[in-house]
Amino acid sequence: MPQSLAKVYLHIVFSTKNRVPVIPEEFRPKAQAYFIQVGASLGSFTEVIFMMPDHINWLCALPRTITIADLVKNIKISSSIKYKELIHHNFEWQKGYGAFSVSQSKLEIVKKYIQNQPEHHRKIDFQTEYRRFLEEYQTEYDEKYVWD
Repeated sequence: MPQSLAKVYLHIVFSTKNRVPVIPEEFRPKAQAYFIQVGASLGSFTEVIFMMPDHINWLCALPRTITIADLVKNIKISSSIKYKELIHHNFEWQKGYGAFSVSQSKLEIVKKYIQNQPEHHRKIDFQTEYRRFLEEYQTEYDEKYVWD
């Protein structure tokens, strides 16, 4: 019997619209739990997630049967609807996102990085962090459009 097997890890990063800090700390556990639940319903296992007030870092496995674009689109739509009910009626994610591959050998390093977001962001803002990802992964971008 033929099998199609895959194990692809992604570090997905995106912000709230205009990087407005609308995710309150007291809501973070519920917001993260909902995000994990939606990811699982799409076939994506979450390794670690951390929501800051203005952005999210999500380390997950890409399901074998869905594209990165569809995974991000579906989770953004579902979580936006839920967060409009729970956080603010105007809640929105930015239109774009970053998705970066993570090798099995680097999983623990990325997990620790994501878990350490509050400490990390005492020293660096989201935009600087995101530009560093783009540079590290040698991703070309246009500053004019990356912050939609």
